[in-house]
Amino acid sequence: MALDPERFLSDLHRLRQFGASGVGKGVVRPAYSAPDIAARDWLADRMGDAGLRPCFDAMGNLFGLANGPSLLLGSHSDSQPTGGWLDGALGVVAALEVARAAQESGGPAISVVSFQDEEGRFGVTTGSNVWSGGLSLAEADKLRDHDGVLLADARAALGHRVGADVAPSQFTGFIELHIEQGPTLDTAGEQIGIVTDIVGIRDQVITLTGQQNHAGTTPMALRRDAFQGLSAFNTRLNERLRNVVTPQTVWTIGHVSLGPNASSIVPGTVRFSMQWRDGDAERLGRMQAVILDVLHEVAQDMQLDIEMGDLLGLEPVAMDSDLRARLEAGAEAVAPGKWRRMPSGALHDATNVSRVLPVAMVFVPSINGISHAFEEDTAEDDLVAGLRVLARAAGIG
Repeated sequence: MALDPERFLSDLHRLRQFGASGVGKGVVRPAYSAPDIAARDWLADRMGDAGLRPCFDAMGNLFGLANGPSLLLGSHSDSQPTGGWLDGALGVVAALEVARAAQESGGPAISVVSFQDEEGRFGVTTGSNVWSGGLSLAEADKLRDHDGVLLADARAALGHRVGADVAPSQFTGFIELHIEQGPTLDTAGEQIGIVTDIVGIRDQVITLTGQQNHAGTTPMALRRDAFQGLSAFNTRLNERLRNVVTPQTVWTIGHVSLGPNASSIVPGTVRFSMQWRDGDAERLGRMQAVILDVLHEVAQDMQLDIEMGDLLGLEPVAMDSDLRARLEAGAEAVAPGKWRRMPSGALHDATNVSRVLPVAMVFVPSINGISHAFEEDTAEDDLVAGLRVLARAAGIG
């Protein structure tokens, strides 16, 4: 077998240098940033060296194409604004190593992908969403990041790189290797998680508007304080969701912007993200109804106006039984007694790709369950174990 773990680890550490934070192994490589584009150029060169044909589509999704029908492996290489070095990058570099080993040993045809904007600078797994037909390019171009930048303007940085569209029909399936981004495997001392299903997600930006006023002279009883509205909403929501959710359900207010955000002014507006996740699509809908009810109650009680942004989201997805069985066989061969079946609480490109291809996923542990942070890390033995399971599922070894 031509699989080379040292070459794989070397490439993984080299990719980390694009947008290196200077703090531990952290990276700052948001979608369409200069480090992101530089990383994609480097990956394209490595794909070419591996005998694949590099191709950027209009969104900046980067494919390394094998000849003829092939199995597609990969993930994404963009990062959170302050992110970890393995999130997404692991799946891309492992896919590259498996494809290279297949080329060198005369194995099956393997193609590679690094999807763009998985981390949601402009939405929810935007690059794979457009590629799989869930969102048109014209619709995507109208999306804005938290700084107000249009996706259409951001992707202009791709310039001459953009080529023809890449048709899903040339691929037989998709497998994504990823870090767990949670504590389950690390706590249990296990090396491999075979994903059974990926939770669904809903994501919406909400704005509450009251009355900006003087912080020293406006009586508390007369205030229309937008931030107090958000505080009341958060408190009431947690209580009202109690009888709707399960221990696996999560919801998050993750981004808050106050206007005018000054110490001596009663806030007139607050703009915030509301995100919720669960493996049951019906429960996601019930949560949405509760969120709307609580918002309107708070708005009425505190004399606030509500503006709702577009509701973005993806449905829960079960993994393909055949691809999953191949991963399970690989896990038993590579890490006997040290693997498990498990759901994914995090969202991944595989959710979108499931619209057009059979999909499966495999996890390796995250040390202390940390991800989306500079401290994110995984033991090299576990990284290599994930690589070997992926290779076996792809027919290498």
